[in-house]
Amino acid sequence: MAKRESGRLMLESEIPAFVDAVIEAGCNICAIGHDCYVLGDLEEMDAAADELDRIGEVFGDRDFLLREIVAYLRSIGRYLDPGSPAKHWTENGNVH
Repeated sequence: MAKRESGRLMLESEIPAFVDAVIEAGCNICAIGHDCYVLGDLEEMDAAADELDRIGEVFGDRDFLLREIVAYLRSIGRYLDPGSPAKHWTENGNVH
Protein backbone atom coordinates (compact mmCIF):
# COMPACT_ATOMS: atom_id res chain seq x y z
CA MET A 1 0.00 0.00 0.00
CA ALA A 2 1.75 3.11 -1.24
CA LYS A 3 1.06 6.40 0.46
CA ARG A 4 -0.11 9.02 -1.99
CA GLU A 5 -0.01 12.70 -1.28
CA SER A 6 -3.27 14.21 -2.51
CA GLY A 7 -2.77 17.50 -0.72
CA ARG A 8 -6.18 17.03 0.91
CA LEU A 9 -6.51 17.07 4.70
CA MET A 10 -9.15 14.91 6.29
CA LEU A 11 -11.70 16.80 8.37
CA GLU A 12 -12.35 15.75 11.95
CA SER A 13 -16.04 15.42 11.05
CA GLU A 14 -15.07 12.72 8.52
CA ILE A 15 -13.61 10.35 11.11
CA PRO A 16 -16.78 8.20 11.45
CA ALA A 17 -17.04 7.85 7.65
CA PHE A 18 -13.34 7.00 7.43
CA VAL A 19 -13.69 4.30 10.09
CA ASP A 20 -16.80 2.91 8.37
CA ALA A 21 -14.96 2.79 5.03
CA VAL A 22 -12.03 0.90 6.56
CA ILE A 23 -14.42 -1.60 8.19
CA GLU A 24 -16.32 -2.03 4.91
CA ALA A 25 -12.98 -2.73 3.21
CA GLY A 26 -12.64 -5.75 5.51
CA CYS A 27 -10.23 -4.38 8.09
CA ASN A 28 -10.71 -4.49 11.86
CA ILE A 29 -9.52 -0.96 12.63
CA CYS A 30 -8.97 -0.39 16.35
CA ALA A 31 -7.17 1.90 18.75
CA ILE A 32 -4.21 0.63 20.71
CA GLY A 33 -4.10 2.47 23.98
CA HIS A 34 -4.74 6.21 23.82
CA ASP A 35 -2.27 7.30 21.16
CA CYS A 36 -2.18 4.74 18.36
CA TYR A 37 -4.45 2.82 16.03
CA VAL A 38 -4.10 0.07 13.45
CA LEU A 39 -6.16 -0.41 10.31
CA GLY A 40 -6.19 -4.19 10.83
CA ASP A 41 -3.90 -7.17 10.82
CA LEU A 42 -1.46 -7.68 7.96
CA GLU A 43 -3.61 -10.23 6.14
CA GLU A 44 -6.64 -7.91 6.22
CA MET A 45 -4.59 -4.97 5.02
CA ASP A 46 -2.99 -7.01 2.22
CA ALA A 47 -6.38 -8.24 1.03
CA ALA A 48 -7.79 -4.70 1.10
CA ALA A 49 -4.69 -2.85 -0.18
CA ASP A 50 -6.36 -1.36 -3.27
CA GLU A 51 -9.42 -0.26 -1.30
CA LEU A 52 -7.25 1.21 1.48
CA ASP A 53 -5.34 3.19 -1.16
CA ARG A 54 -8.65 4.50 -2.51
CA ILE A 55 -9.80 5.40 1.01
CA GLY A 56 -6.54 7.27 1.54
CA GLU A 57 -7.08 9.23 -1.65
CA VAL A 58 -10.69 10.06 -0.78
CA PHE A 59 -10.05 11.19 2.80
CA GLY A 60 -6.54 12.59 2.40
CA ASP A 61 -3.90 13.08 5.07
CA ARG A 62 -5.12 12.15 8.53
CA ASP A 63 -1.85 11.96 10.48
CA PHE A 64 -2.62 15.19 12.33
CA LEU A 65 -5.95 13.67 13.53
CA LEU A 66 -4.31 10.69 15.25
CA ARG A 67 -5.63 11.46 18.74
CA GLU A 68 -9.12 12.28 17.44
CA ILE A 69 -9.30 9.02 15.48
CA VAL A 70 -8.13 7.08 18.55
CA ALA A 71 -10.72 8.85 20.74
CA TYR A 72 -13.47 8.01 18.25
CA LEU A 73 -12.43 4.36 18.04
CA ARG A 74 -12.38 4.14 21.83
CA SER A 75 -15.82 5.78 22.02
CA ILE A 76 -17.29 3.00 19.85
CA GLY A 77 -15.50 0.22 21.72
CA ARG A 78 -12.90 -0.56 19.04
CA TYR A 79 -9.78 -0.53 21.20
CA LEU A 80 -7.25 -2.66 23.02
CA ASP A 81 -5.25 -1.43 25.96
CA PRO A 82 -1.64 -2.56 26.35
CA GLY A 83 -1.43 -5.16 29.11
CA SER A 84 -5.10 -6.11 28.74
CA PRO A 85 -5.89 -9.82 28.73
CA ALA A 86 -8.08 -9.25 25.65
CA LYS A 87 -6.56 -10.56 22.43
CA HIS A 88 -9.06 -8.77 20.14
CA TRP A 89 -10.98 -5.51 20.58
CA THR A 90 -14.29 -7.43 20.65
CA GLU A 91 -13.21 -9.01 23.95
CA ASN A 92 -13.07 -5.76 25.89
CA GLY A 93 -16.81 -5.76 26.61
CA ASN A 94 -17.50 -2.28 25.27
CA VAL A 95 -18.46 -3.04 21.68
CA HIS A 96 -20.99 -0.67 20.08
